[in-house]
Amino acid sequence: MQPRQIVLDTNVLVSGLRSTRGASYRLLALVGATKFEINLSVPLLIEYEEVLLRQREQFGLTRRDIADVLDFLCRTGNLHDVYFLWRPYLRDPKDDMVLELAVVAGSEHIVTYNKRDFQGVEAFGIETVTAHEFLQLIGELP
Repeated sequence: MQPRQIVLDTNVLVSGLRSTRGASYRLLALVGATKFEINLSVPLLIEYEEVLLRQREQFGLTRRDIADVLDFLCRTGNLHDVYFLWRPYLRDPKDDMVLELAVVAGSEHIVTYNKRDFQGVEAFGIETVTAHEFLQLIGELP
């Protein structure tokens, strides 16, 4: 069976690094396994880096730790170039960037905690789910 293709919204990455007890952390711990693959673009990685560096002290992480996390994501994820823009499609241009990547990557899911910000992505055959919901979909949670 082919692994599910997903795009992680920045808020899921932040949540997973903030606490080791939640669904986001568990999802991040599964990155690189066989049940799903994450998809990345340079603009999304830049956003990840900017947000994580700004909030790193809240996580107790150093710049080197953040670089290691991003390097790991780059090694395990699928990097895509996005050559088209539909903006504005969603309310937030940064969310448009996530949607465009999901379409290019053939992702089935955008994993986010701001599902309402992604209203309308169903038109592209993409479902928005929380980390908890996604873990249930792949059989990692009851």
